[in-house]
Amino acid sequence: MTSQVLMGVLVIAIGLLFLLDNLDIIEVRDALAFWPLVFIFAGVAKLLDTTSPNGYLVGLAGIGVGVTMILHRLGIIYFSWRAAWPLILIAVGALVVYRAMTGQRSVRFGVAVVDGKDGVPDALAGDRQTVDVTAILGGFERRVHSPDFRGGEVTAVMGGCALDLREASITGEAVIHVFAFWGGVTLKVPPDWTVVLEGTPILGGFEEKTVKPPDGSKRLVVRGYAIMGGVEVRN
Repeated sequence: MTSQVLMGVLVIAIGLLFLLDNLDIIEVRDALAFWPLVFIFAGVAKLLDTTSPNGYLVGLAGIGVGVTMILHRLGIIYFSWRAAWPLILIAVGALVVYRAMTGQRSVRFGVAVVDGKDGVPDALAGDRQTVDVTAILGGFERRVHSPDFRGGEVTAVMGGCALDLREASITGEAVIHVFAFWGGVTLKVPPDWTVVLEGTPILGGFEEKTVKPPDGSKRLVVRGYAIMGGVEVRN
């Protein structure tokens, strides 16, 4: 509930700004100069709803971008995207090297990062009980056929993730945490799964397109946020 309260407070604050503008107390256009706060709130929400290293990295990156842009607008520091994008490339390359040296797989990094450990071939990746997928500025598709799927985490930032679970099975209940920020997440599930959406859309949407299962013995709970993005679950 902590992250949901945070998003609720953000919506209330935006409403108060427009109310004060209607009362001629403040000028909203002055307050809109601080729109990079969206990155900070998105980063904090991600940190509160993740347990994976990739998730923490995305959350900290969002907070860092927001803080840097606000400090620039306040005149405290000078920030230019022209000077910053080479540093971003250097950071991406350094992270690729780090993941390779520590024995973790990196699949098309800068487009997608997938959890993995040394010695696990790609052909067996779909047999894992949990998933941890991050797509940034690109797309990623994965097919999971685990007989005891237990959930995981899917993150799409200005990109898209498609997870095909139609060959997998659940024992009881599984939980997937999704985070779509200017991006989209698509989950394909078997017809015998009961889908429970507990996500929070912020200028985005959660959509379910599944048939009614024969019973409720297999439940997939989808939690998380769609911030200016979308999450779709279908058969």
